[in-house]
Amino acid sequence: MKNILLKSLMIFILMTILNAQLTAWSLYFLKDVPGGIGMAPIGVFLICLIVSIVGFITILIFKNVYTSIFRVAVLFEIIYLFILIISGNNPFQYFFIKKEVLLLDLLIYINSFVILFMMYLIHLLYIKTIDKNSKN
Repeated sequence: MKNILLKSLMIFILMTILNAQLTAWSLYFLKDVPGGIGMAPIGVFLICLIVSIVGFITILIFKNVYTSIFRVAVLFEIIYLFILIISGNNPFQYFFIKKEVLLLDLLIYINSFVILFMMYLIHLLYIKTIDKNSKN
């Protein structure tokens, strides 16, 4: 039980830091950054902290369901995307109106799916390591 809680906490921290860092790198690649979106990585970090708290409470309630790394990552992703949708970030609006703020919204969504894919790869690596250790 303790291992599940510690593992989920590490996943939440890792996904929070990666989301904020990829948002900062996305801003770096946007050439002409208006002053209002320069604080976007801090906003994403705060949103991810809220998502981590809600996700950790969810894992405390439903301990038996979230036993793998990928399930915890999917929980984080679902809550994160739900909060992004509620906040009004529309990833498809950039294709109709070409503004850099809307491009940043699109990149935030893309970053979250890239991080989910990275967590899937970590899950596969973890499963292979556990299987290899259990055979020995």
